[in-house]
Amino acid sequence: MYAIIETGGKQVKVVEGQEIYVEKVDAETNDSFTFENVLFIGGDDVKVGAPYVKGATVTAKVEEHGRDKKITVYKFKKRKNYSRKQGHRQPFTKLVIDKINV
Repeated sequence: MYAIIETGGKQVKVVEGQEIYVEKVDAETNDSFTFENVLFIGGDDVKVGAPYVKGATVTAKVEEHGRDKKITVYKFKKRKNYSRKQGHRQPFTKLVIDKINV
């Protein structure tokens, strides 16, 4: 059985026991986190939401929080004496999917 959930403005396909990296969620390490925006449940019994499947949740355990590799944002306009350099590190949360509740 698998599910498609919505988190951080993105859609993620998950199965039980899978490790996923999502945008930072507001939960402590080793806590349980529940996704209630389930778009689709697949397997033997398929359920499609409109837009979400009613009563379906996905439970995950928070493994760790961290920050991605640094990216450089550089803006430049030729002949205008304009340039800006900025760095960014996106925070993330590592989750392990425990259970898909239908």
